[in-house]
Amino acid sequence: MRLDQYTIGTYTPGAPLWKQILWYFVGSPLVECHWLPMSNIKVWILRFFGAQIGQLVRIKPGVRVKFPWRLTVGNCVWIGENCWIDNLAHVKIENHVCLSQGVYLCTGNHDWSDANFKLSVAPIYIQESSWIAAKSMIGPGVTIGRGAVLTLGSVTTHSLESMTIYSGNPAQAVKRRKF
Repeated sequence: MRLDQYTIGTYTPGAPLWKQILWYFVGSPLVECHWLPMSNIKVWILRFFGAQIGQLVRIKPGVRVKFPWRLTVGNCVWIGENCWIDNLAHVKIENHVCLSQGVYLCTGNHDWSDANFKLSVAPIYIQESSWIAAKSMIGPGVTIGRGAVLTLGSVTTHSLESMTIYSGNPAQAVKRRKF
């Protein structure tokens, strides 16, 4: 690789520099902090910076969001301790979704086959009533189908079917989910 020749190409963070700096030094530390456990304040801060967030959203301590202006969260969503929403591209989380502790949502990656380590980004879409269990990871361009479960520590770089439980690295379907 030639990292000295790396460029971001046409990618942009999606907000003016002043907003990025304000988020980095004020908003992000307040959302991530452990001494401010109230979800309502964290939701208000994220909305102030451009996130679209529904009602009854619970945000635990340690949650990191790269760019709140690229985040949409529905109603009744739980975001567990130390989740990292690394959203270089848009992340949409529908209603009644649970992201357990330490979940990592990654919307960007580099092309290892490109000599200049080209950046590529793609959105993540998590549909209603899905559960992403603790320490799981979701890669760029993935859609998690309605009611799907990604079990403890699992990793997916491909979309998951609705009402199906997935486990492992790479995540494989293990059985259908029934309510």
